[in-house]
Amino acid sequence: MFHLSHSHIAKRLTTLRAPVRRLIKCIAATTLGIAAIGAHAQDSTSLVVAFPAGGPADSLARIVAAQLEKELKHPVVVENKPGGNGAIAATDVARARPDGHKLFVSSVGAISINPGLYPKLIYDPINDFLPVSQLVSVPEVLVVGPNSPYVDAQAFVKQVKGEGLSMASSGVGSMPHMAIAQLKLATKGNILHVPYKGAAPAITDTIGGQVAGFIGDVSGLMPHIKSGKVKALAIAAAKRSPVLPDVPTFDELGIPNVYANNWYGVFAPKDTPASTVDSLNAVFAKVLASPEMKTYAESTGVELSPTTPQAFSDIVRGDAKKWGDLIREENITVNN
Repeated sequence: MFHLSHSHIAKRLTTLRAPVRRLIKCIAATTLGIAAIGAHAQDSTSLVVAFPAGGPADSLARIVAAQLEKELKHPVVVENKPGGNGAIAATDVARARPDGHKLFVSSVGAISINPGLYPKLIYDPINDFLPVSQLVSVPEVLVVGPNSPYVDAQAFVKQVKGEGLSMASSGVGSMPHMAIAQLKLATKGNILHVPYKGAAPAITDTIGGQVAGFIGDVSGLMPHIKSGKVKALAIAAAKRSPVLPDVPTFDELGIPNVYANNWYGVFAPKDTPASTVDSLNAVFAKVLASPEMKTYAESTGVELSPTTPQAFSDIVRGDAKKWGDLIREENITVNN
């Protein structure tokens, strides 16, 4: 029979303990790493935008994200999820965990225009979200090309009331389309609506004279106005814009009820606790009061518009009725 001395057994145990200790340390390190990743994932915020990178909505979200990081003391990322006229981004946030870490930065379109435009939506704009705060108000401005025969808004409106003319929009149901519909009703004129796939080609054809005019976001048009590629004739707001002080409102021209505000705001999933919504609201108020946001507003023409959650909810519901009534009155569908 083979016998092992106590000293030999002790040596063997010592030899075995070393790799076991290393294995335990490795498992522990891995576990801690996974926990750290999980903690980091929770300690970050995503702003989901229904538009591709590079556009006005994306630019707004990114400057907001930069200021939001300073307030929250953790990473804030912008997720671009275009498609479905806002449906892809909306459903992504609607299904997210209601903890305030994934938020929807939306324009009025996906929230207050789509319900009147589409018979069925895969998300509920009113009941799937909780309004956190409006961010900015973005008035629409009427522009014409540099060689346009319409030297001012009066000449443009005279043509609308007379033989009529063509106007571009960034798509059926877009805010520019809504503004055109308002102008048509207010003047009882003749406007041929020409929808494009986005603002960029609509602006290009306005500059080239293929269409007589375009009504679009002041923030997206400012570079073209400053460069002289287009001329601003009138603004669809209750007051003149600080960045376009010489451009009259439609009210001043005797054309009432042409108010098109393509606002942007923040929404949380519906089951987010009220305390979380209130905390986020306070943080966004600080973000909008920052010097960086004030500089952004001064350069783009947008108006910083912080609100309480309740005030923003009232705006959302009011606009849903306003634009829904206009869509029904003008019989606007996704096929026209």
